[in-house]
Amino acid sequence: MADEGEGEKADKKIVHVYPLVKHSDMKEEMRHEVIELTVAVCEKYSANYELAAKTIKDTMDKKFGIYWHVVVGEGFGFEVSYETENILYLFFGGNLAIVLWKCS
Repeated sequence: MADEGEGEKADKKIVHVYPLVKHSDMKEEMRHEVIELTVAVCEKYSANYELAAKTIKDTMDKKFGIYWHVVVGEGFGFEVSYETENILYLFFGGNLAIVLWKCS
């Protein structure tokens, strides 16, 4: 009996279902709004990162002004120049990384 319980625990994988913000200098209200948008879009387009990035970018351009850039994917690095208070880097659903920044 004890062996069965240990095997079940060993097979479980921990996946973060909440957004994990790695870096942001956005104001609190804007950050919460952007996180909600990002999570909703990434859940909707979980099989198409390109469409998710385009949808997030288009929404950000309409809501917060033009010149937003978005990357959605797994296993990438980045170095960007951005306007102050306009960057957000987060993980969602395990290994899915999203970075958005504004640069005009």
